[in-house]
Amino acid sequence: MSREFNVIIEEGEDGYLISEVVELPGCHTQAKTLDELMKRTREAVSLYLKSKRNVEITEKFIGVQKIRV
Repeated sequence: MSREFNVIIEEGEDGYLISEVVELPGCHTQAKTLDELMKRTREAVSLYLKSKRNVEITEKFIGVQKIRV
């Protein structure tokens, strides 16, 4: 059974791409390319779910909004 997760991607000061899985606190990784980042993110999610059995997602991710102030 596959599940969907929301991933936030940012670029770090060193140029690496950083992913954070919204629904899984502490689940993040980094890589130099987007393809490698997505591969590593899938691996991180898989390992997270294996280490924390019965993960229940109770929050519903709505989205990200950019504002200018």
